[in-house]
Amino acid sequence: MSTEDDRGFYTTGDSSTTQSFGPSSGGSSSFFDDDTSYSNAPTTNFSGFAETDPTEPETTPRSTRPEWHRGLDFGLLVLRLALGGLFVAHGLDKLFGWFTDAGGMNNTRELLSGFGFTEPGVLSWVVAVSETAGGVLVVLGLFFPAGAAAILAVMANVIVVKGDWNLFLGTVELEMIYAATAFGLLFTGPGRFALDRHTPWWRRAPLFGFVFLVIAAGLSVVTLVVWR
Repeated sequence: MSTEDDRGFYTTGDSSTTQSFGPSSGGSSSFFDDDTSYSNAPTTNFSGFAETDPTEPETTPRSTRPEWHRGLDFGLLVLRLALGGLFVAHGLDKLFGWFTDAGGMNNTRELLSGFGFTEPGVLSWVVAVSETAGGVLVVLGLFFPAGAAAILAVMANVIVVKGDWNLFLGTVELEMIYAATAFGLLFTGPGRFALDRHTPWWRRAPLFGFVFLVIAAGLSVVTLVVWR
């Protein structure tokens, strides 16, 4: 004979064996419920082989392993939309001057020349395309490590050339926030609300995050050393 409590655990008449079979059939799920694809596999605890005090009350063991849930996916989606959307706007403004009077490729070249870059014509296209394409990839969750790494590389260069370290935080706090967000997303991955889902780089986000971090760092160093 077995009974089921309200947490989805089935307990046999013999208290030595307890096994979890997931949520009960009468329960309901919501947007923030645990996703079954990320839940722990059923486990059996053979505690009956150990000596126990019969006077102690019976307890049902529960897994303490943290599980992924849809709230994390939703939070990652919000971060992606915010970071990627802002960089799409910045990149399009650098390309076409759609949003500010300081936009457009001519102004972008002049800006890079003012920062001491020796090839502003080439770099202006590199920066504008990296911001636009990187932002689009982050928003869509498509080839996500490449998109996040592109944003991170651009921000690393901006922090180095724009920071005035005689002032508080170099006056580049916003750029630091952009870089930190891209850095964090590089290792978390885009979450499940992404076109990349089920790709190797989605399943192994930390590994591919590290690989693209090395690529972004290398490109940033080359840009600062060779072209400045």
